[in-house]
Amino acid sequence: MLGEIEKLYRDIDKLTKHLCRIHADRIQCRHGCSACCVDDITVYEVEAQYILSQYPDVLKTAVPHPSGACAFLDGEGVCRIYAHRPYVCRTQGLPLRWMKELPDGKVVEMRDICPINDTGEPIVNLAPEKCWEIGPFEERLMRLQYAADGAQMRRVALRALMRSL
Repeated sequence: MLGEIEKLYRDIDKLTKHLCRIHADRIQCRHGCSACCVDDITVYEVEAQYILSQYPDVLKTAVPHPSGACAFLDGEGVCRIYAHRPYVCRTQGLPLRWMKELPDGKVVEMRDICPINDTGEPIVNLAPEKCWEIGPFEERLMRLQYAADGAQMRRVALRALMRSL
């Protein structure tokens, strides 16, 4: 299962790298930027297990970042698990797009971007391929979770991992 998660992350990173090149003038995120690294982030158990397997020492000895921000940030706001960060963290800062069904059954396209990166051309004007499409990779991740744990689609708070070992 770890190999499948790593393949998923490689595929995500390939596309996010491409999008970051396209939006190089727009993306203001840099080393130490942690505006989107909030406490409420949860991941599927399969991703939690991956983090646990990669960082047993950090999880045993590190002091979690204070509440309000992700527990995995160090004192300078740098991610301690960046190389093995979960899916949600890999796409932050990019222009996002997804389809949403309204109560009347109509399907509309939604878009969002981190306010720090909301400069330049309005994201509503971007071609769809210049945005991160929410859906396909989440589906792959859900299939990995399902394969690992059957019908259980439990999620784990990242902060809870710091107390798990």
